[in-house]
Amino acid sequence: MMIARLVSLGNVVIDIVMRIEALPERGSDVIADSASITPGGAFTVMVAACRQGLATVYGGAHGTGPFGELARVALAREAIGVALSPVAAFDTGFDVAMVDATGERTFVTSVGAEGQLALGALVPGGLARADLGPAGCAAGGFALAVSVPADFRLAATDAVHVSGYGLLHPVNRDALVELLPVMPGTVFYDPGPLGHSLAESILAIVLARTDWWSGNAREATLATGIDDPVLAAAAIASHTRTGAIVRLGVSGCALATRGTAPVLIPGFTVDAVDLNGAGDAHVGAFIAGLASGLSSADAARRANAVAAIAVTRHGPADAPTAAETDEFLQRVG
Repeated sequence: MMIARLVSLGNVVIDIVMRIEALPERGSDVIADSASITPGGAFTVMVAACRQGLATVYGGAHGTGPFGELARVALAREAIGVALSPVAAFDTGFDVAMVDATGERTFVTSVGAEGQLALGALVPGGLARADLGPAGCAAGGFALAVSVPADFRLAATDAVHVSGYGLLHPVNRDALVELLPVMPGTVFYDPGPLGHSLAESILAIVLARTDWWSGNAREATLATGIDDPVLAAAAIASHTRTGAIVRLGVSGCALATRGTAPVLIPGFTVDAVDLNGAGDAHVGAFIAGLASGLSSADAARRANAVAAIAVTRHGPADAPTAAETDEFLQRVG
C-alpha cells in the first residue's frame, strides 16, 4: 500500500466548545468555565495527518458565510489544501460541544454547507475516467472539481477519508454511494457515533469499498452487536478489504487485519483534560503512519501516542507534530 497524500471527503464544521463542570439538568442554566470557537470534525483528522508530515487536501464542501471563512483560514494555517469552491447560499455548519470535568464531550450539531457535497462537485461530467498521465499518479483517477487545477485528481496513491457523518446527509450520501464503488486509492472509513443508523444497503456499499475501518468501542458494538472490542474488530475487518481498528481510549486500540488474528495495541496513561477530537486525531495519525511506511501495528501504536498527547491539551484539533510524537515515544519507551 503506497500513500502519498490524504484527501478528506469528510465534514469540516465549527466547534463552539463550552467547558463546564457537569452537564446541566433539563431546563437549568449554567455558566461555562471557558469557551472557544474552532474548526472540528474532519479538520481534526486532517490536522493530525498533516502535522505528522502527510500532504493533505480537504475535498469536502464548505460554506460562503463567516464560519466557512473561519474554516478556510484554519485550513490554510495548517497548510491543508482546499479542492472545492464554497457552496453558494450555505454557511459551514457548527456544533455546540459541552466538555465536562472528566474530559467527556456532548455534541449538538447544526448542518450547513458540509452536507451539500453533490456528485457534480466531486466528479464534473459524471464518472468518466481521466488519464492522469506521467505525473506519478496512476491512471484511472477522478477529477474533484472544475474549480481546482486540472492536475488535481483522486489517485491510486491517495488515502481517501470518508466519514459516517457525511453519509447521514442525503446529498453527500447520494454522491458518495455512486462514487465509492469506483473510488481509487485507499479508503479509510470512520463511522462516527451515528454511522450505525445508516441503511443496511448503504453500509454494504461503504464496507465493500473500505480498506480500513476505524471507530471506538461503542461504534464497533453498534456495528456488530459484539461487546468484546477485539472480536468486534475481527468481525468488521472481515467485511473490509484490509482491516479494522477499534479505539479504546487509554487502553489503546484493537487491530484486526483480514487473514490474521486480531491484536490489542496498548495505549498510554496520561492526565487527560479534553477528550474532544481524540478519535479523529487517531484516524489521521494512523493514516500518516501507514503513509510513512510503518506496519499497521506500528502505525496504530503511533496513533495511540498522538491521541494520548492530544487529550492532554484543550481543543479538538491539538494533535502533536511528528517531532513531538517522536519525543513522547522515546520518553515512554
